[in-house]
Amino acid sequence: MNAMTIGKLAAAGRVGVETVRFYQRRGLLVEPERNGGLRRYDETDVSRLRFIRAAQAGGFTLAEIGELLALDATEDRARARELANKRIAEIDERIAALQSARKSLRRLADECAEGGDGRCPIIEAFEPS
Repeated sequence: MNAMTIGKLAAAGRVGVETVRFYQRRGLLVEPERNGGLRRYDETDVSRLRFIRAAQAGGFTLAEIGELLALDATEDRARARELANKRIAEIDERIAALQSARKSLRRLADECAEGGDGRCPIIEAFEPS
């Protein structure tokens, strides 16, 4: 039974109404026909909205999310796995970059803590050349 207005759908998915409309324009969410002047949504729409948000949190682009939603109908697990492995590789790259930045910043903080004469190494490190 379609019982929810777009506002209630948005609230159930913890997004704004404009986000729901944006997803509809992108083809990620179906825009139901008007019934009595209003569009009504159901739990299937809530599930899809939550999937979109979770996939975004996992780093998938909206285009990739659209592809994942289409793959669900075809049960093409190989392509879904390929998309997931691509995201894992990208996340691994970001983790490596963040770990490197953390190591550099830790070194600078340690040098700063040692005291000494002259300017703080942290300030010097972030000054443009």
